[in-house]
Amino acid sequence: MSQLDPPKNLTRNVLVGMFAGVFIASLCFYFQDFISQSVFLGIEKYLFNLGGQIFKNLLLLIVVPLVFFSLVSGISSLSNMVKLGSIASKTVLLYLLTTAFAVMIAIFFGWIFNISGYEGEVASFNAPAGEASLYDTVLRVFPSNIFGAFVENNMLGIVFISILFGIALNLTDNLTDNLSKNFERLNIVFMKIVLIIMSFAPIGVFCLMGSYVMDNGLNIFGDLIQYVLILIFVLLFHLFFTYSLVLKFFANLNPIIFFKKMRNVALFAFTTSSSAATIPVTLKTVTDELGVKKDVSSFVVPVGATINMDGTAIMQGLATMFIASTVGVDLSMIEYIQIVLLAMVASIGAAAVPSAGTITLALILSSLGLPLDAIGLILAVDRILDMIRTSVNVSGDAAVACVVANSEELLDKNLFNK
Repeated sequence: MSQLDPPKNLTRNVLVGMFAGVFIASLCFYFQDFISQSVFLGIEKYLFNLGGQIFKNLLLLIVVPLVFFSLVSGISSLSNMVKLGSIASKTVLLYLLTTAFAVMIAIFFGWIFNISGYEGEVASFNAPAGEASLYDTVLRVFPSNIFGAFVENNMLGIVFISILFGIALNLTDNLTDNLSKNFERLNIVFMKIVLIIMSFAPIGVFCLMGSYVMDNGLNIFGDLIQYVLILIFVLLFHLFFTYSLVLKFFANLNPIIFFKKMRNVALFAFTTSSSAATIPVTLKTVTDELGVKKDVSSFVVPVGATINMDGTAIMQGLATMFIASTVGVDLSMIEYIQIVLLAMVASIGAAAVPSAGTITLALILSSLGLPLDAIGLILAVDRILDMIRTSVNVSGDAAVACVVANSEELLDKNLFNK
């Protein structure tokens, strides 16, 4: 067994941790009348909340150095720098295409199933502060302080700095006594750290799922059952149909093998609800199991975690239709097209701001003259839906990485099919 192999039976152990967390937290939640308040709060705070946050922190801890060293080592080893421009252009184009398609199928199925609004009282809602404009997004790509970008977890800025550093290292490698080899070694070290953290994943997932159930119980649907079920259906449709089509049509790859190998990544994304926190696991899987060379994976995956928000775009399309129905507004064809374009642009800027999905949804509603108060309805069920959306997003990152790598002849198909 290689020192860089993932832990044995990881998927099984993570699923056991997930269901155990839900079961134990459910017992505490529904039988809290039989438990002293101090014991209940102690379990919630010091077992589930603290354990879950520590696990997420450990994942986020290595995101920045892993992305930096992976991207630098990948670019510095490129023999042909023209490939970098080709990889970048194909990556962004594919992300935009899949996002546009995601919004369109959301609107299509919303229309097919005749999604209806909420008939109860809509509580007031104040949109969180933040910027998600195209101007601010572009500006974040070019940070004024190299250390500030790392401290602020500005992923777009970190990717730009890493590319710049990698190019410079590539061009001066003969003058620096093959300094790039040291970055490759450091990249291996951080991949090992990922594996060490992954070995604690079942415990982390147990705490994360328990934390959610302790707060909310299992009653997440309520009066929004139609919206929730349609959204889950569209998310799963996009995950299994759209990405299968992309893999088969653009790269002639077997989608079944892809989804089988992505199960651990999807589970991590589901429990953490964070594409950024899942980057280490995504990179490891895409490179070591799907056969994507690090020249491609080290660029496509971090960029995807920042700008590829297919799941969020689907939510925005359906949520806009749901809210419009709630307030009795009939959307025109022009407004539907506007939703598609706005969701595409908003998805690029969403990842770098707090409460990203909420802020970008607020921007879309404002542009259509719909009330922001109705977002409060969406938030009532958004936690579990966000978990599914994140799984869709990271699967899209991996699918695009495979397609781009195949087009650049940087995909090991034997390893993919193994």
